[in-house]
Amino acid sequence: MGEAKIIGVSKALPKYSRTTKEIIPFVNLWLGDQEERFRRKVVKIFEGAGVDKRYGIMSIEEVFTATSFEDKNSVYAQAAKELGTKALQSALKDSNWEPDSLDYIITVSCTGIMIPSLDAYLVNALQLRQDIVRLPVTEMGCAAGVSGMIYAANFLRSNPGKRAAIIALESPTATFQLNDYSMANMVSAAIFGDGAACVLLSSKALDKGPKIVGEGMYHFYDAIGMMGFDLTNTGLKMILDPKVPETIEEHFPLLTNPFLEGLGSTIERVNHLVFHPGGRKIVQTVEALFGKLGKNIDLTRKVLREYGNMSSATVLYVLEEFMKKDVPKGEQGLILSFGPGFSAQRVLIEW
Repeated sequence: MGEAKIIGVSKALPKYSRTTKEIIPFVNLWLGDQEERFRRKVVKIFEGAGVDKRYGIMSIEEVFTATSFEDKNSVYAQAAKELGTKALQSALKDSNWEPDSLDYIITVSCTGIMIPSLDAYLVNALQLRQDIVRLPVTEMGCAAGVSGMIYAANFLRSNPGKRAAIIALESPTATFQLNDYSMANMVSAAIFGDGAACVLLSSKALDKGPKIVGEGMYHFYDAIGMMGFDLTNTGLKMILDPKVPETIEEHFPLLTNPFLEGLGSTIERVNHLVFHPGGRKIVQTVEALFGKLGKNIDLTRKVLREYGNMSSATVLYVLEEFMKKDVPKGEQGLILSFGPGFSAQRVLIEW
């Protein structure tokens, strides 16, 4: 059996960016016809979201303009090709890998629809091998970056001497609903941003990086309606239950302890939590649980502050921060994210 290792992570950002301070005047304008108390509440949500800046595939003027699902989706598809190509090229270059050395390509995205999927375009754009095995993952939301790593780790462990790339590309701004005044739409508008990332994994003996000790998924029963999208005539409409943080808190021991024990580890032994910043409340909830052990999730907070929640790509931005650090050999990290289903995806790594 092969051993799956993380070789490198690269990110790619869209050309537009705005600070939250710059976005608030547009929010005030957008909600100008709404009740004053409601408008003030929404502005407070933006100010308290823990996001200082975010990137977007379209200008803020375009975001706050009513367009059709078709128009939004074509902007998404164009950006996906550009950013996906950029993220993969950058990762390959940083790791000194040739494009034709890849055996598997997994693309993850849930904020638009493309058939053929992004991986097919990347085969052509980078002239990847004609026998490359590709897997598009489209409906796992924020958890999909970790889902992609789980699938790749399984491929690689079964196939020694192989290489895989996972590209996560998301544009939540393309799903923003101009005429939806629900709290789910307000909260998601306040926390989400756009971005892409690529992580390279390998089971080649000579490729060096943190090894994947084990991976797994945890599915919550009777929680289907907690997170997801409704497909409407105006696009993908956000579903976000306010009970998500407390549900995570309730299940945290169940989704961490047995998983780690099965791999000969414990939550006390985990030095680093590579956690997907779903939003300020989720971050606070997990920080309180992890903080009791005298550990921090500062890099998760940093990514949320600098980029916002980019759905599936975000946890890879946190992982990239860890890959830049000089982590002592033998230390462990738990990669963790939550997504529609409702589910938690977990990967234990060791430097």
